[in-house]
Amino acid sequence: MSTPSGGPGAAIACHGVAKSFGPVVALRDLDLEVPRGILLGLLGPNGAGKTTLIRILLGLTPMTGGSASLLGSRVPSKSALPRVGYMPQNLAVYPDLTVQQNLQLFGRLYGLDRSRLEARTAAVLDLVRLGDRRGSRVSVLSGGMQRRVSLAAALLTDPELLLLDEPTVGVDPELRDEFWRYFRRLASEGRTVVMTTHYMEEATQCDRVALLHDGRLLEYANPADVKARTNARTIDEAFLALVRRRSGGLRR
Repeated sequence: MSTPSGGPGAAIACHGVAKSFGPVVALRDLDLEVPRGILLGLLGPNGAGKTTLIRILLGLTPMTGGSASLLGSRVPSKSALPRVGYMPQNLAVYPDLTVQQNLQLFGRLYGLDRSRLEARTAAVLDLVRLGDRRGSRVSVLSGGMQRRVSLAAALLTDPELLLLDEPTVGVDPELRDEFWRYFRRLASEGRTVVMTTHYMEEATQCDRVALLHDGRLLEYANPADVKARTNARTIDEAFLALVRRRSGGLRR
């Protein structure tokens, strides 16, 4: 498993990051370095620590121990946040506003001028296929469409780093494939995309995957290498093999 070197060019660097919620341990001494310009899949079951890690990086949840940096700035960092796009699991837009009103509001908060905001609004609505629903209130949209609005808001500023928590949940397969092609293009252009997903086989499209279980990092490598090291045909099989391997080691 790769170990972080703390390089200054890293988009994300975590060293011994730990987080407990009372008696519940969400993250256990996590070491992870994410270089710039890659597409990273953050994988694991519910409760593995994926969302907690993202919230720590954004400064929304304080660490119990360890340290982290985001785009070269120590977490928590207000200076790095304008360069980050974030899509949480839950709805992150205002349901009583229309799709366009939401994007206009976020654009003004981000400080985009009118021409830039209009151009980016058109671009992100085209990506998420909601151009014909720009005048619809978010509350009348389906759950999948509402998540697409959240993704559009995260992409609005054309950020340097994207942190996406389950961005493809509730999205049809055709549009999901289009999202993945867009994420890969962003990485090829030098942006960094970190996304969590329950669809583990989707992660074969990532440059690297980080497999989390019970707050621990099981493996961090290219998806093909993860499968080869565990003699697995799929990422799901590789994950189960790593969990069994670790459980056996703990019992010994």
